Amino acid sequence: MSSVWENLTIDSRDPARLARWWAEALDYQIVNERPDEVEIRQSGDRLPGLVFVPDREAKQTKNRLHIDLRPIDQEAEVERLVNMGARHVDVGQGEVEWTVLADPEGNEFCVLRQRG
Repeated sequence: MSSVWENLTIDSRDPARLARWWAEALDYQIVNERPDEVEIRQSGDRLPGLVFVPDREAKQTKNRLHIDLRPIDQEAEVERLVNMGARHVDVGQGEVEWTVLADPEGNEFCVLRQRG
C-alpha cells in the first residue's frame, strides 16, 4: 500500500493573507477557506495543495522543509516575487545558482534557474 501526497501544511500568523500571497505567486486558486484553514491548489481537483493554518507564534528559525520554484526566467521571477513582498535571505547558501527568498511571514523558498 502507498500514500498519495495530499497537502503541505504551513503554520501562519495570518493564514488567509499568506494563502492569497502564495496563490498569486504560484497562480493557484483558493479551493477551501475556513477561519481555521485555507487551502490552495493549481485547480480544485489537482493535488497536492498548500494548507495554511493559524499559529500565534512567529517563525523562529530556518525552515527544515521548503518549496523550490523553477521559472522560465529566474531573474524576472525573483523581481516579481520581491515586488509582491518576498525578500532576499541568507541561510548560509553561499555562492549558488539559485536565489533564496522568504515570503511575507519569513518562510524561505528557492527560485531555481531554468533547466538547461
